[in-house]
Amino acid sequence: MKAIPAWALFALGSAFFAGLTALFGKLGVAGIPSNFATFIRTLIILALTAGILSLRHEWQRFSTLSLHTWTFLILSGIATGLSWLCYYRALQLGPLSGVAPLDKLSVVFALLLGVLLLGERLNWHGMLGIALIVSGSLVLLVA
Repeated sequence: MKAIPAWALFALGSAFFAGLTALFGKLGVAGIPSNFATFIRTLIILALTAGILSLRHEWQRFSTLSLHTWTFLILSGIATGLSWLCYYRALQLGPLSGVAPLDKLSVVFALLLGVLLLGERLNWHGMLGIALIVSGSLVLLVA
């Protein structure tokens, strides 16, 4: 039997915790501004990540990072922040059953951006996957 690669286990963990994020976020954003809820979430993530870095002895000097690394981590942080702000506002305004399927269209955007900007190849499996994700999101929205 072939072992599951570590990256796949982490990706499944990401998906599971993202599901919990949606549920807990929907419950937590009730009665407070969505931007403030995102701020609290960010503080928790900061503390959790700092704890993990400390336990694993993975702290580094910021000065050792290249300009390339800084540039793309800053852009990633901005994109993450905007994503979270939009996500929590969507959860506040709409049902979890509608927000979650649309949010998972991020997979489609990621695949297409990989093709357009990174030169990654999209075979028929990828195209079928995109079609199924879009179809599934639409089916869940109409249901």
